[in-house]
Amino acid sequence: MSIVEVLAIIIFIIIALVITVPIVFFVWMYFIDAKQKEHSILRNYPVLGNIRYVFENIGPELRQYLFSGNREGKPFSRHQYISVVKAGKYKTRIHSFGSERDFEEPGFYIQNKMFPMLHEELRIDQEPKIESKVFEIEHEGIIGRKEHREDATIEPNLLADEDAVIIGEHTCEKPFVAKGLVGQSGMSYGSLGKNAITALSKGLNLAGGSWMNTGEGGLSPHHLTGGVDIMMQIGPGKFGVRTHDGEFSLEEFKKKAAIEQIKAFEVKLAQGAKTRGGHIEAEKVTEEIAEIRNVKPFTGIDSPNRFKEFNTTEGLLDFVTMLRREGGKPVGVKIVAGSKSEVEDFVKTMVELDQVPDFIAIDGAEGGTGATYQELSDAVGLPLFTALPLLDELLKQHGIRDRVKIIAAGKLVTPDAMGYALCLGADLLNTARGMMISVGCIMAQVCHNNTCPVGVATTDPKKEKALVVEEKQYRVANYIVSLREGLFNVAAAAGVPSPTLLSAEHIIYKAPNGQMMTGKEYQEHLVSTRSELIGVDPVQSSGDKRQIG
Repeated sequence: MSIVEVLAIIIFIIIALVITVPIVFFVWMYFIDAKQKEHSILRNYPVLGNIRYVFENIGPELRQYLFSGNREGKPFSRHQYISVVKAGKYKTRIHSFGSERDFEEPGFYIQNKMFPMLHEELRIDQEPKIESKVFEIEHEGIIGRKEHREDATIEPNLLADEDAVIIGEHTCEKPFVAKGLVGQSGMSYGSLGKNAITALSKGLNLAGGSWMNTGEGGLSPHHLTGGVDIMMQIGPGKFGVRTHDGEFSLEEFKKKAAIEQIKAFEVKLAQGAKTRGGHIEAEKVTEEIAEIRNVKPFTGIDSPNRFKEFNTTEGLLDFVTMLRREGGKPVGVKIVAGSKSEVEDFVKTMVELDQVPDFIAIDGAEGGTGATYQELSDAVGLPLFTALPLLDELLKQHGIRDRVKIIAAGKLVTPDAMGYALCLGADLLNTARGMMISVGCIMAQVCHNNTCPVGVATTDPKKEKALVVEEKQYRVANYIVSLREGLFNVAAAAGVPSPTLLSAEHIIYKAPNGQMMTGKEYQEHLVSTRSELIGVDPVQSSGDKRQIG
């Protein structure tokens, strides 16, 4: 048999297999699908029905990358996502040609001055310089990009000493001084993997002037690795400060308070995406995480909806006061505002008891989470730009605004949104998902499954290896510094030398009908409006329930 004949036979066999195998496979699938009882579509349309499931599964990716406009995606648009990535990877926020914002839509605007501040007039502390790394693009084509990483000395854009925000200045033995306005919101080890937590810790410390909130999962060695200032969160599960039976342990709390790196404690009542206790799937609870939380490994964790130790504002404030007295460090409360009346009762009780937390972290309903129920993330709580100015104004009206700092969070990932928050009453700013994106998150929205494809929200070692700490730590530092730089740009445009001086007089709200409302008018409207109308556009008729914020 000649070589030609052999080749002909081989080619024939290959062609036969190419034709036969798919036919056999589809015939087999036809009978399997037609007989199964789980999926109605497959019983009527065997084989073809599977195409529907294919497109259903890849639908989120198709919308994110191909079909949604740059400002249409949820929970974050492509524009917001790219803004974070560019700031972290390339240390830039520059774009050209014009904004893609729809200026016909209602929203907030910074009131710029005809004569803004010069850069040299801004109160910025640019020492010490930061030794970071950034990527430089050599060539970008349709199907590829050539780039390299290089060393970069960047300016920290810290607040001047006179503008530094001091938490617990008159109440604690050891107040917390923040030289930067932006920190990391609560993210637990367990919700995020050790590589992500480590990269965040190192990057935040490199940026300086920032802080890292542990989330309610407690303090882990990975939070401490980078040397960053820590704000330890205490949730209803009391992880890290509890006995094995789940009771609060003052002894464990004092051990944590003695750690120099821990600068403050946050008593978490709720967070925006879940006004309930936290949840973590069993497969994410490794032995290390179980030891940190003092629970059984590989067992699902559901924190209680509230603290068992108290169920009134009086009990909460007593608990906060006790922690501050025993720990000697600032103690604050994290809340999600549900109504004007409840926020006002909260403030009134502080005044009546003369017990004021060192800070109130207020999370908007749009805030994120590693795992929650749809009904809670979509329907419960007020959005940040409604809740924040309401809290700020009520604290002012009751004469205690100067005794408490406000830390705002809720989809704050870019300097413009953070500028709005400062104008509406925030002293400091937290971001969680912005930090996740800076270490590689692609918004796959599978945080709860332990299958994060980029190793951020997973404790699976095989998945975690995708996240290289040495590379991502610099992106974190660049992102934080870039945010601070952007806030100084906003301050300069508004005519003030520091973003700490931004206030309600520097912002305007444009209503759907085009009418304008100053920041002060906006706040006063929220306080004077009946609770059931909070969130309704102030210049719309009572029949139009269009939301603001």
